[in-house]
Amino acid sequence: MIIDQRTIFEALMIVCFGVAWPFAIWRTWKTKNSKGKSMWFLCIVLTGYVAGVIHKVLNCLDYVIVLYVMNSVLVSVDIALSWKYRKN
Repeated sequence: MIIDQRTIFEALMIVCFGVAWPFAIWRTWKTKNSKGKSMWFLCIVLTGYVAGVIHKVLNCLDYVIVLYVMNSVLVSVDIALSWKYRKN
């Protein structure tokens, strides 16, 4: 495994992006409403995280892949909740 300065900053970027997802999930779950959510945006973000996972698997496997996977799961949960509550 390679741990260098670039990996640390990549991990920090993914953590910063990932901090928002639990709050978004909680808000959607609590209000039972997906008002203001864009499914296109969520799908684009999920695609970006999946691309990050694929890049890590194919090019430079390191611990940051865990962060990409965690964020992918969180975005997927947000998508599922938004889909479930889309009519409210």
